[in-house]
Amino acid sequence: MKVAVIGAGGREHALALKISRSPLLEELFIIPGNPGTKKLGSNIQLNPDNNDEIVEFCLAQKIELAVVGPEKPLTNGLADALRSKGIKVFGPDKNAARIEGEKSFAKKLMQDFNIPTADFKVFAKDQYRDALEYLENSTFPAVIKADGIAAGKGVVIADNFEEAKAAVDDCFLNSAFGSAGDKVVIEEFMTGQEASVFAITDGKDYVVLPAAQDHKRIGEGDTGKNTGGMGAYAPTPFVDDDMMKKIEDEIIKPTIDAMRETGNEYIGCLYCGLMLTPDGPKVVEYNCRFGDPETQAVLPLLQGDFLKLLYTAASGAIDKSAVSYTGGSSVCVVAASKGYPGPYEKGKEIRGLDIEDPQIIVYHAGTIEKEGRIYTNGGRVLNITSVINENSLIKAKQKAYEGLTKIFFDGIYYRKDIADKALKNRVD
Repeated sequence: MKVAVIGAGGREHALALKISRSPLLEELFIIPGNPGTKKLGSNIQLNPDNNDEIVEFCLAQKIELAVVGPEKPLTNGLADALRSKGIKVFGPDKNAARIEGEKSFAKKLMQDFNIPTADFKVFAKDQYRDALEYLENSTFPAVIKADGIAAGKGVVIADNFEEAKAAVDDCFLNSAFGSAGDKVVIEEFMTGQEASVFAITDGKDYVVLPAAQDHKRIGEGDTGKNTGGMGAYAPTPFVDDDMMKKIEDEIIKPTIDAMRETGNEYIGCLYCGLMLTPDGPKVVEYNCRFGDPETQAVLPLLQGDFLKLLYTAASGAIDKSAVSYTGGSSVCVVAASKGYPGPYEKGKEIRGLDIEDPQIIVYHAGTIEKEGRIYTNGGRVLNITSVINENSLIKAKQKAYEGLTKIFFDGIYYRKDIADKALKNRVD
């Protein structure tokens, strides 16, 4: 089978690595890929946001399955364009991708179908005064979200009215997030442990992968600015079998059914970002694709044929026995550039990438190769990921940070507390 993976980050490196191990694979292309994916297939230097270029390439190469990594090509209708030419796609069409691309769409879906989530109110740009009046009568902390996609940076947890007003001003008056901020969603603040659950679905049936926990804030102890994710681990002990059944029954199945019933049949990976509140699991957000960096921690814990799982889901008849959980554990730590998520420098040479340890995977996220050397080329540069055969987060954490001691670039920054929430609860 000829397969194309669309994207250039650590998530796509993880997808390509897992797909490359399938006996069904004949040839693998990564568009545009990165120095890490270069070893797994052919990197193709096309713009993942140019639907016409990608369709033309896939037709010329007789691609049998396209796996779309990032959200932007999906919300731009890449899956629609490929399917219109008879190419199977793992990823939702443009209408279904609104579940991530328009938070107001997702919140209304949950409201209409009684899927548990935070109480909320939506305001458009011309309702600026109404939004402020609503906030004046709100309890704090409160959550203010830009309605559209803002690269993980359009969410503010405001501790008081002044902070909330500043967040609304950023969206409505300062256009800090462009058209993504033309609407805002104001939500109640939820408390509890967070969890990320991936459901692989053909639009009707689904397979749930081991639950992970992401670390969004830049600083240890979940302090500082939101980022695209500074690390993740899996499985999270906060989601046991009983909790997973509750998540499936109250959130995953109702969401997939609701999308189908509203004419938005969802094919691909439904990412459920959850808060495990005292009242039960509630949806914080949906993503229309695999999460990053959770994917890097979850996929190594699967045995079986991952490509078969994706292909059968894309074909409308998911093979639920294609993969299973190994019983192991994984910790993924993001090595970032100094200054991220604010301004940062690129072009720092990376040393120590030649780690030969079967329990460590180094995924490339923001790197570039020049004359055989690897340099930093993004805010999140590398994902150092441990894979342990037993479910021991203590050992998985030790191994991940052992790998980090061997890697260096000028200005390297990483959190030292990935997986500590689980360890502090004495679950290992």
